[in-house]
Amino acid sequence: MSGAPPSSHVNATHAAQQTPGNTTNNAADVASTSAHPPPNAPDPTTSNNAAQGGLSTTAASSSTELSSLKVTLKSSLRQFPDFPSPGILFEDIMPLFSNPSHHNSLITALELQFREKFGANHGIDVIVGLESRGFLFGPTLAMRLGAGFVPVRKQGKLPGECVTEGYQKEYGTDWFQMQKDAISPGQKVVIVDDIIATGGSAAAAGNLVQQLGGQLVGYVFIMELDFLKGRNKLNAPVHTLLSGQDEALQSSK
Repeated sequence: MSGAPPSSHVNATHAAQQTPGNTTNNAADVASTSAHPPPNAPDPTTSNNAAQGGLSTTAASSSTELSSLKVTLKSSLRQFPDFPSPGILFEDIMPLFSNPSHHNSLITALELQFREKFGANHGIDVIVGLESRGFLFGPTLAMRLGAGFVPVRKQGKLPGECVTEGYQKEYGTDWFQMQKDAISPGQKVVIVDDIIATGGSAAAAGNLVQQLGGQLVGYVFIMELDFLKGRNKLNAPVHTLLSGQDEALQSSK
């Protein structure tokens, strides 16, 4: 051992390890102490130390980053009153994609939101994006999360065998489709879109996922028109990234 007197039979290599000028063993002892701290001492190798209390450093940092990103993203949106019809305040998300920095911030914020709501080991298999603005960020988000991306399209836009689901619009019924082999039974699925309004199209997409045997884990939207109460139509948890509109625009017309 390093503390024992040197034996007359110690070979040259061992003797070199015992000389005061050799720090190999001392460094190993320090590394060993760091890896195995004394009882009741904070573990420097663990960011989430229960003895220190509160959130882990990683969780607290992620929460702070997400809050900052939300402020940046919200300030980047544009609003157009009375579009496409009187009384509607249109939320324009296109500036988030025309600026690469904003685009990256959006995907990072959504990724952090996913991990916050569904857990770090979320196990999401598929991100489903609705036509058409769900296509703008769904594939990139899916790649970040290590998941596949599947589109929901209007009827007649997808080749091969499809499943179909109708939903009510202001002037009649519209139809969504997904390819039959797009989702395997039991896969965990999250549906994404830019804004949830009445919830009809999102509900139709959820029904398509369940027709194919997918496990619908939840919905994620960039914004929500709260006053329309669209989330009440959805049969899975709903999460929105940015605060939305609490009431309809009072049109001047």
